[in-house]
Amino acid sequence: MGNNPDGANTVDLLESGGVDYEQALSLTGFGWFHYRLLALCGLIYANTAIGVTIISFVLPSATCVFQMTSEDKGWLTAAPMLGMVIGSYFWGCLADTKGRRVVLIVALLLDGIIGILSTASQKFPLFMFLRFINGFAITGAMGICFPYLGEFQPTAYREKILCWMELFWTLGIIVLPCIAWLVIPLDFRFQSPSGFLFSSWNLFVALSAIPSLLLGLWLLYFPESPKFLIECGEEELAIEILKDMYHINTGCVRDDYPITGLKEREKGNTIMETHKRSIRTFSMHKPKHMKILLGEIWEQTKALCGPQFRRNTVLACMIQFGITTSYYTLMIWFPELFGRFEEYEKRYPNASVSVCDVSSVVLENVNGTLVDDFCGTEIDTKVYWHTLLLGFACIPTSFWLPLCVHRLGAKFFLIFSLMVAGAVTVGLSYVHNSTQNLLLSCIFEALTSMGISTVYCVMVDLFPTNLRVMAAALSLTCGRGGALLGNILFGFLVDLNCSIPVVLFSAMLFGSAILCFFLPNTGSKALE
Repeated sequence: MGNNPDGANTVDLLESGGVDYEQALSLTGFGWFHYRLLALCGLIYANTAIGVTIISFVLPSATCVFQMTSEDKGWLTAAPMLGMVIGSYFWGCLADTKGRRVVLIVALLLDGIIGILSTASQKFPLFMFLRFINGFAITGAMGICFPYLGEFQPTAYREKILCWMELFWTLGIIVLPCIAWLVIPLDFRFQSPSGFLFSSWNLFVALSAIPSLLLGLWLLYFPESPKFLIECGEEELAIEILKDMYHINTGCVRDDYPITGLKEREKGNTIMETHKRSIRTFSMHKPKHMKILLGEIWEQTKALCGPQFRRNTVLACMIQFGITTSYYTLMIWFPELFGRFEEYEKRYPNASVSVCDVSSVVLENVNGTLVDDFCGTEIDTKVYWHTLLLGFACIPTSFWLPLCVHRLGAKFFLIFSLMVAGAVTVGLSYVHNSTQNLLLSCIFEALTSMGISTVYCVMVDLFPTNLRVMAAALSLTCGRGGALLGNILFGFLVDLNCSIPVVLFSAMLFGSAILCFFLPNTGSKALE
């Protein structure tokens, strides 16, 4: 059962001439509704971890099917990132005009449907295109689940609740190799007379797409963000949602909720003030309405780049670029590097070699062709185990962040995680066996994933409601653009001179850590 609001405080608030949104939200208590919402948004975030990193397990299995070179693998890993670059701002604009909930539903269902369709692809270009669409869809869920969750939280709980999302990302990182380990090694292969081939790795991709569909359907039972509805001028509907929250959290009757109206805002939504109607009532199929919506999006974009928010916008974009480029590139390629180490150590059991030298031994890339004896659908079981350890390594930081964020502050976690991760990235150049590579990879994964989740938490506090998702989307666009560039570069350089990307990624992490010093302190103020 949730917390009951204090009766005397409620009377004082009502007698003082009404309450603002933050006070009305506090009066709903904190309980079962918030726990359910955290579970939903957390599983969505875990699902995005699966969607982003699934390609890392597909690479070894699909190498022979599509006859991929290292450059082809670079393009395949980059395809979802390109979808994220294009999709981030699209979904952000849509969420700030049509609502958080509806966009989350559409993005999740699209990701699930396309994920299942991609399993039937028999050609490399088609498979790469469908993974591009998956990236386009999953970034909508990733960019919106934090603001959606944060706008339901009272100030006293918001930062800590958002930080618990890191634990769900860890869950996704752990679950994915478990599914891969169970499914990909299966002796399963179906081939029709027409040549259609469906094997265990196709089944793995299909199973990984199902959670998106289930989460999209579960989201139908949750309300739109009342904070967003108030911004749109739909105060009555927002209060009805607050009544439902009050009933679920406290067990009291809905009508006992003491708030019937909110203080008038100093400045409302531009469309509400001009056209006296909610922005959600404008149809994207009508040219006149579309012109109004595009005008509003342009005004919001200008506001993000205006004097009031320019500093925070630039900082958020640059930090996202640095950390995301490094994290998503190395995280996607870690299973591939683990596989190359295992292959090398099988051939030369007692030899010592660096991560930059192992590729040239295992994959002698001559004129862009593959070495035949490395081509195969089987992945060494140690690769699954090593990738699983990456997830387990995140568990301590996943608890450390939410339990200590109020004491140490989000800025501390950002700076600490990025500085140490930068040093670990430099250390990857000096490893001489798979054990050392695994140890540094675990530290890198634990710290950078914590840093990324903390950035999302901070973003909720940096911008007001009408700009919050769009600002997050703009920073995500910069981050995914960096990840796209990083995956392409890594695919080309890993077999030529991997010292260059290692130095580049470490420099980006150190640079992002320095930029974090200029971020304002967050978490103690009510949402604007």
